[in-house]
Amino acid sequence: MTSEMTTIKESQLFKTIKDAKENLGFNLLLDITAIDNLNKAHPSSTRFELVYVLRHSSFENTMIFKVAVEEPEIGVATVSSLFSSADWAEREVYDQYGVNFIGHKTLKRILNHNEFVGHPLRKDYEITKGQYCTTSQDLMDEMRPLLKERNLDLRQDNLMVVNLGPSHPASHGTIRTLAALDGEKIVAGACEIGYLHRGFEKSCENHNYNQIIPYTDRLNYCSAIMNNIAFAKTVEEMLGVTLPDRGIFIRVIVGELSRVIDHLVCLAAGLLDMGGQTNYWYLFNPRNNAYDFLSKLTGARLTNSYMRVGGMTHDLYEGWREDLADVLTKIDFGITESLKMITHNRIYNERVQDVSPVSAAQAIDYGFTGPNLRASGVAYDLRFAKPYYYYDTFDFNMVVGSVGDTYDRMMVRFDEMNESMKIIKQAVKRIPDGAINVVDRRITMPEKGCVYGGIEGMMNQFKLVVDGVKVPEGEYYGAYEAANGELGFFIVSDGSGTPYKVKVRPPSFYHMAAYPKIIENYQVADAIMTLGSLNVIAGEMDR
Repeated sequence: MTSEMTTIKESQLFKTIKDAKENLGFNLLLDITAIDNLNKAHPSSTRFELVYVLRHSSFENTMIFKVAVEEPEIGVATVSSLFSSADWAEREVYDQYGVNFIGHKTLKRILNHNEFVGHPLRKDYEITKGQYCTTSQDLMDEMRPLLKERNLDLRQDNLMVVNLGPSHPASHGTIRTLAALDGEKIVAGACEIGYLHRGFEKSCENHNYNQIIPYTDRLNYCSAIMNNIAFAKTVEEMLGVTLPDRGIFIRVIVGELSRVIDHLVCLAAGLLDMGGQTNYWYLFNPRNNAYDFLSKLTGARLTNSYMRVGGMTHDLYEGWREDLADVLTKIDFGITESLKMITHNRIYNERVQDVSPVSAAQAIDYGFTGPNLRASGVAYDLRFAKPYYYYDTFDFNMVVGSVGDTYDRMMVRFDEMNESMKIIKQAVKRIPDGAINVVDRRITMPEKGCVYGGIEGMMNQFKLVVDGVKVPEGEYYGAYEAANGELGFFIVSDGSGTPYKVKVRPPSFYHMAAYPKIIENYQVADAIMTLGSLNVIAGEMDR
């Protein structure tokens, strides 16, 4: 991943980011995070630094801006007027680190509850301090300004305010949407993503790199192996190592199978939301067959923990080709039968076409990536823009929509499953023999025979388990084309086996931030379908 790191002054932040967007072409704000330098061996001039990650309009390169924060309570200028995606990103930094953003319209907690005291990602936060939430918030502090912007009044305009979720299957997790209704039409909405928050990034600061991999599984648990791969790939890039070809092809095969599984879950649940139970079973049953394959391969169905830094736990089992071919046949049958029922179905088409459309410009502004961005007509896929793992040698197509409505978001995923299966079949034919792990004892575990049969192997394993893989000191952003879009990891290493900081860039977080905006002026029933088409995964969203 080609990234340029630039340090800027606090007073020049807004001007510099604006210039990068308008004149240099870095128009996609991927993420904003902060670094607490309190425990660094060589601390910076200030305790806190902000990090802005932007991607160029060509989608090939990223630019990272760093700015030292003199007084976190005073803070820095908001860039939410430049990027809609900055709204929730700045709220997260405020919540986790306590850095203020001057001019932000609704600077309030987003991952931690409203009674939470302190900022958990500060290095001096006491991690054993349990804090419980006893009262809920009514979200009217967000709703009232929205109604004022639209010249609406709850009483005079006879509006009704209702909660969509969280105690409802169609809310897909812990999501709560407060909606102001004029009849059945939504005129304004505000979201609370819930408090599933598990402290993923704080946990990363207390575990070595390989110990973090099971935690990544719980981000997007519908395609857990992809999280494995994305994290391990980023660390391997920091180490400057490349997997043997067999290891790369295994990652491609299981990664693309995970993409298919993720899309199957999205489409099955989305169609069930509108009453398509038959479609649900046609799509969900082959997903179960795919999980049988992954269970046989990795020992776990849902959260596989199969990858390691420098490779994976073990090779493919005997007979895997036949099992995988059977799974792909069943998936293909399920997709075909499901499409037969909806392609020319008037009810389906009228429920999803021209509902909650997102233009290409809006999608970029919201920070959309993956199928949701491609549905809006933006041809961005990291497998094409910045190929890795031999993706430039596979014969497959990028699926791109045109309108960016609920229909496009769903149909893009249908077509992407077929493209992923094409990749898998090609990878199965091309996979070579040989090693699956990097041959470097500073990174990969020795064979068990060496561990049990000699002191050198035993000490090698002991040091890797206790101290972890030593990653060179530095800061790095790595990205991977996951099922929901660009899954990024910004890692700060102090040279030890435990990362100083890990920040995950989750696609669902930014998709959810746009949700209350894109359901405006549509019916309540439309909002349910729109949420399903975005495929928001709660574990990835609030970590």
